[in-house]
Amino acid sequence: MKQSDFSLNRRSFLQNAAMGTGLTAVSAPSRLLGKPSPVSSTKVKLGFDNFSIRALGWKAPRLLEYANEKKVDTILFSDLDVFESHEAGYLKEIKQQADKFGIAIHAGTGGICPTSPKFIAKYGSAEDHLKHLLRVAKTLGSPVARCYIGSMQDRKSPGGIQKHIESTIQVCKNVRKHALDAGVKIAIENHAGDMHSRELVDLIVRAGPEFVGATLDSGNATWTMEDPLDTLENLAPFAVSSGIRDSMIWEIGNGASVQWTAMGEGCVDMKAFTQRWVELCPQVPIQLEIISGFSKPFPYLETDFWKAYESIRADGFSRFVALAKEGTPMESFKAPKGVDRKKAQQQYQLAELERSIKYSKQTLGLGIRS
Repeated sequence: MKQSDFSLNRRSFLQNAAMGTGLTAVSAPSRLLGKPSPVSSTKVKLGFDNFSIRALGWKAPRLLEYANEKKVDTILFSDLDVFESHEAGYLKEIKQQADKFGIAIHAGTGGICPTSPKFIAKYGSAEDHLKHLLRVAKTLGSPVARCYIGSMQDRKSPGGIQKHIESTIQVCKNVRKHALDAGVKIAIENHAGDMHSRELVDLIVRAGPEFVGATLDSGNATWTMEDPLDTLENLAPFAVSSGIRDSMIWEIGNGASVQWTAMGEGCVDMKAFTQRWVELCPQVPIQLEIISGFSKPFPYLETDFWKAYESIRADGFSRFVALAKEGTPMESFKAPKGVDRKKAQQQYQLAELERSIKYSKQTLGLGIRS
């Protein structure tokens, strides 16, 4: 889509999108069609990402104890620092603890794209980093090796996000044999506004879907101005892991603001999302990655904003705008007066995650151990 298309005022833009501006249409979610959003009784595994309660600084053994207390089915260790050692003996002990509790482990790390500022260099080259993660994942019995490119800043860098996509594809191809030998899929996340879901699909198809899949993040979807239901439709065929949360989106003077929330507290139809998940990828666990308490503006009514988002399509963007019309502003988290900020953050993160687990079990019907 040309940049000039977005100089239209909001009303004419949405009229053009509704009429079909020569772009391929995507079926609107049932929420927008006025249809009910039932939650299926089919059980999908429920878990959480340790990043949800990062302020506590817990290592893997304590996190597994907590996961067992909350009776979840899986846990995503999304960084390698959560382990006190990467030696095989230690990792086997972690696996034994998880097996004892009946909890499946998904293993992960951060940036593996050598051209992104988010690249983690302490494990050597990008290929060495991925090989190391694959070894850790295999030892833990994890079917996936979660990782990502970077952040929305990569879209604004010279060459845009495509430069980093090309780099990541090559890195993945260079470790293809290691992934296949380990029986572990490289699970690349749509992370912090780096890739639109369609761009991640393109990366996976070009790298090789036999050994590369998606970590589907519903919150990060809103940072590429997507309705998470669209993201699910696009990524479900490739999904092998997840990071799920709700989002509140509301209109501001020059666009919209997004704040991630606990489950059921945003304006995304999480019931419709869960129902569609059951239909499209029930074998993939829904793992809660609750990151609440702050908002981010998306000034899409400013022409210069679109320089980094020329690949965004009108049909999908119009549904993001529709969400913004449904949402209401939220306050950012602030530590109460007289309370230590770190302690307040710990309590806040625990409360957000535990409300989300409760909602996911009781309202959405998620979890085998529920």
